[in-house]
Amino acid sequence: MIAKEQIPTVLDHPVYDAEGQKIGDAKSVYLDDATGRPEWVTVKTGLFGTGESFVPIKDASLVQDHLEVPYPKDRVKGAPDVDVDDQGHLDEREERRLYEYYGLSWDDAWHRANQPGEEGWAHGGTTGTAGMAGAAGAADMAGTTGDRDRAGTAGMTPTGETTGAAGMSGTAGMKGDLGPAPDAMTRSEEQLHVGTEQVETGRVRLRKYVVTEEVQQTVPVRHEEVRVVREPITEANRDEALSGPEITEAEHEVTLHEERPVVETRAVPVERVRLETDEVSEEQTVTGEVRKERIEVETDDTLVAREDDERGM
Repeated sequence: MIAKEQIPTVLDHPVYDAEGQKIGDAKSVYLDDATGRPEWVTVKTGLFGTGESFVPIKDASLVQDHLEVPYPKDRVKGAPDVDVDDQGHLDEREERRLYEYYGLSWDDAWHRANQPGEEGWAHGGTTGTAGMAGAAGAADMAGTTGDRDRAGTAGMTPTGETTGAAGMSGTAGMKGDLGPAPDAMTRSEEQLHVGTEQVETGRVRLRKYVVTEEVQQTVPVRHEEVRVVREPITEANRDEALSGPEITEAEHEVTLHEERPVVETRAVPVERVRLETDEVSEEQTVTGEVRKERIEVETDDTLVAREDDERGM
């Protein structure tokens, strides 16, 4: 279980599930109004941290520089959206919804909060509701008396012997007024932190298929033709010409030949095709809203207020 003193270490740090998957960053911690113990932590989820999910912090643990919760990432991201009032508190109905979603027993929580001798106090007779805590007021959260007004962006819900109303805090720094009228206050503002998340955008695959096309190619072919040659009787061919009978019938046959195209196909490798990925960097502009505190000086008509800028501006 996370102690109150560890809250500043939790805020704005990564939150992982039991399987080592990052869920998001811790934004706020809510204390149980009855016991003053950390009860819930909200986790910023989504591509730009625009989502926010409530997670029980009772069984969470700090591991090195991050918080580890015993719930899967998908379950945390699917947690129901609940409303927080203007004072930074979850009412009983909203907290019951979270208990049911995470399979926790509401009756056991109510019983623990009302055990005799338990730390803390009952807030207005309601037990089990949780108030929001930030980072900056963690050191002075125990033993404070008197009412604490609504804090800026990081006050801590009071515990211990505090009897006043617990105030709302945000995520980054200012405490509310404590005790008698103070002579100074701290001005805080939110800063935009943009991160990146790797997501799957598509898949590319190689697929081979067969097509048939007609190919024309010219090839030379040869054939034989008959040509009649008449030669006069000469001294050179006289003996051959007079070797047969003088008058007779005869027949002579010549066989003709020709070449014809023969087509066959052979499979031969022509190229190799493979897929490679190249990482391309580009710039994208994101827009978000941040809140800033402003401090005004109010005086009576008979008084003059002078403001000194210690920064020399």
